[in-house]
Parts: sequence; C-alpha cells; structure tokens
Amino acid sequence: MHFQHSDDRRMLSETLGRYLGQRYPIEARHQIAESQRGWSPEQWAALSELGVVGALFDERVGGFGGAGFDIAIIFEQLGRALVVEPLLGTLMAGRALALAGGSDDVLARVIAGNCILALAHEEPQSRYDLWDVQCRAVPEGAGWRLRGSKALVCQIEAADHILVSARITGEAGDAAGIGLFLVAAGTPGASVRSYPLVDGGRGGDFTLEDVKATLITENGASLIEEAAAAGIVALSWEAVGIMDVLKRDTLEYLRTRKQFGAPIGKFQALQHRMATAALEIEQARSAGINAAAALDSARAERERSVSAAKFTIGRVGTLVAEEAIQLHGGIGMTWELPLSHYAKRLIMIGHQLGDEDHHLERFIALGEAA
Repeated sequence: MHFQHSDDRRMLSETLGRYLGQRYPIEARHQIAESQRGWSPEQWAALSELGVVGALFDERVGGFGGAGFDIAIIFEQLGRALVVEPLLGTLMAGRALALAGGSDDVLARVIAGNCILALAHEEPQSRYDLWDVQCRAVPEGAGWRLRGSKALVCQIEAADHILVSARITGEAGDAAGIGLFLVAAGTPGASVRSYPLVDGGRGGDFTLEDVKATLITENGASLIEEAAAAGIVALSWEAVGIMDVLKRDTLEYLRTRKQFGAPIGKFQALQHRMATAALEIEQARSAGINAAAALDSARAERERSVSAAKFTIGRVGTLVAEEAIQLHGGIGMTWELPLSHYAKRLIMIGHQLGDEDHHLERFIALGEAA
C-alpha cells in the first residue's frame, strides 16, 4: 500500500515539528508539566496561531481539517515533544459539539485559540464502558440541572467549557438516553478536585451538585462514541511519535555505549531485540493508518479499526517502553534522561480510552455482531 500525506498536511507537520523542536524542548516541557497550571497559555496561543487547533475541525465549523489524517499528523508531532497542552480534550469535546450542531460560536472561539474545552464522560465505576453513565440530568423549567460525578478529566482546570454526559431523567424519575450538556467553568455547584498526573500535566475529578447546564443534545450516545474514536486515533498517533523517539534514542545509545572495547550495538542479541521492536513499531503505525483512514467510515468499520489500533498500540507500546529502558540499563529509569518520561507517557496512553484487554474484547464483539 502506497501511503503519503498531502502537501498541506506535510507542511503543517513539518512546521509544527520545527516549532516544537525549537520552542518546546524537554526542559521547557518539564517546567510546564510541573507548574501549578500544568499547561502553558503562551504555548496554547502559539499552537493556535500555527493552525494546530483549526486543523482538528472541518470546514463546516470554521476549521480546515478534521479528517483522521489531520489528527494523525498533529498528534504524532505532539508525541515526539511530549506536549501536555489540552488538545485531546478540546478535540473530543469539540468533535461532539460539531456533530451535534448549534455550537458554532463556541467552536469559532476554540479555533481562534480563545476557548479550551474538556470532555467529562468517564465515571468512577464505568471502567471504559461508554454507556455506564450514572450522572443524572433533571429538567427544571426551561433548563436542566446535573447531579453526579466524573473521574479523571484531563486538564479540566484549563477548560473554559466542559462537555458533560448525563443520563436524561424524565418527569417520573425514570432514566432514559444519554444527553450532552455544556457547563461553563466556575458554574455554582460544580467543583474540581485536581491533582498532577503521573505522565505530566494535571487532571481532576468533577463533581456536579444541581449544576445549571445547557442542553446540547438528548441523543448523545453515538456522538460520544464518535468523539472517543477520534480520541483513540489521536492517542494512537501520539504513541507512534513517542515510539519513534524511543527507537531513535535507543539506537543512538547502542552505537555509542561501549563494553569490552566495542559498541554494545554490535552484540547480536541486542540487534535482534531492536529489530523486533522496530518491526512492532511498524505494525503499530499500520494500525494507526487504518484507524485514521476509517474515522469517517460507517460505524462498524470505524469502531473495529480504532479498537484494533488501540489494542496494537497498548501491546506494542508496553514492549517498546520496556525494551528501551532495559537496553539503556539503569540510566533508563532516571529522571534526567528524557527516555524515562517518554516511556512513562507511552504506558499511560495504553490505559486511556480503554486498555488492550478491553479493546480486544470489543473488537471480537463488534465482529460477532456484524
């Protein structure tokens, strides 16, 4: 299969890569990730000016991308630099808003770099199940009130608006479908318990106690699934970018580290291990390509492709992280070596939006249902 990005995508990828190489070195990344905010407004503004945010959305809402490969080229570069700015949450929440329609003013501000979004969907008991939603939406006059809690919302403190999923409650108190609601940051009754994340940046648990919210749609289940698919494509390509860096740095170490008077890269056993890792990375890249290509396809093809990619990324990511650390020896675990931070982020990607066991089971179930 011949695969090549368009000139526009290639230009954006190269421009973003150069910018991050010059303005987002690992030292700057550590400073941002460990700061009180956990992200940088200055970096966000610069990324927006480069067109990074706009490329995540299609022309219908004022963007100039939005396809699977637009997401892929951006997140591959973000992975190479371990960027912690809230682009994943903005992508997922923004995609759901775009699919629902009626939020063009919010999306215009997002694309201009003046608004950040977060998606609050996962709950303490849900464990990757997209339909396990216990947060309730209760009608009140012409509006709605939300009651419940959401778990581990990445960069929620950065968000100006949070898109919240909630089970619609009828007048008789019975639960119906899953709706999507927009909550402005700082709305009375909404509280965040924030904490630093192990792989950089910040997250938080979101508690809603009779919080006034704006209804986006009462039929949000399919939109959540589509937003999650876009998020998996993004994570898959972030992981590919990270794995490429780990492979590059490990090969360089094997060429320069000497033992018994020779570079350790000349030892056949280590060559075999690196060859295996390199082949597995290409398998992960192929799965990412397949998922990006299927993002705008029919549901069955899209969901099987993203689950296949997430399973592959989880499996290969663990292998590559472990091999990179082991081939470096003891220094592979040290804070000072960037490799340890790349490995940590790669392992955590394996658990976001479903781990490999979850997606293997889901892939099988989707195939049986077809």
